Amino acid sequence: MTDAALLSTLALVLVAMLLSLWQQLRLERDLLVGTVRTFLQLLAIGYVLTFVFRQDRWYFTAGVLLLMTLVAAHNAAGKGKKIPGIFWRVILAIGLGEVVTLGLMLSLHIIEGSPRFVIPVAGMIVGNAMVAAGLVLNRFQADIRQRRREVEAALALGASPRQAVEGVLQAAIKGGMLPTIDSMKTVGLVTLPGMMTGSILAGADPLLAVKYQIMVMLMLSSATAISSIALGFTLYRAYFNQAEQLIIPGNSARP
Repeated sequence: MTDAALLSTLALVLVAMLLSLWQQLRLERDLLVGTVRTFLQLLAIGYVLTFVFRQDRWYFTAGVLLLMTLVAAHNAAGKGKKIPGIFWRVILAIGLGEVVTLGLMLSLHIIEGSPRFVIPVAGMIVGNAMVAAGLVLNRFQADIRQRRREVEAALALGASPRQAVEGVLQAAIKGGMLPTIDSMKTVGLVTLPGMMTGSILAGADPLLAVKYQIMVMLMLSSATAISSIALGFTLYRAYFNQAEQLIIPGNSARP
């Protein structure tokens, strides 16, 4: 793609801004900021990846992976700011999903160990784990407030904290995993995902592109499952004190 063709795509953003003005959505500034950040951030990472690929050193690759994980954890943790230690809980969940999934793919020789393969694959893993973590956080916080009396009743009857929040915890974990599962059910029929589309546009054989996409979908199912479960099982502990009493972080008053 030429630079002129790339710049011409700004017309698509202009369409979105005009529609926002027409409907008085007041999203013009956000669209402008998002467009500028898209250009700057992607161009910057393009130069960084060019450097890392040329150097082909493990410590540069590790640095990029660490940065991606930290940014993803910070973004997801923002959905539960009042929960004690939420950043570390999220980074543990995302990191675990990344390490296990990427480690298996490398140990089974599914992908090569070079930065050109590791970084893009890790980026997909971390990105989807981040989304899953955010969904788990949103669902758990909403459900624990709605079902507070149910949880407290279970505790009063002698249930452990884990038993008392069983239903809330399962719903939150499912909420983190369902988008990936739903996309697996419709891939190829409703959407042609990024890996497959990019490979085809780059000139790869469609069947080869399909094989890569299958790998990606299965990889993401593993990463989101691990991250969702890991976050759920560390998250619920923040809602109980040492006496195993339910507390709602950020809520000083009882309903």
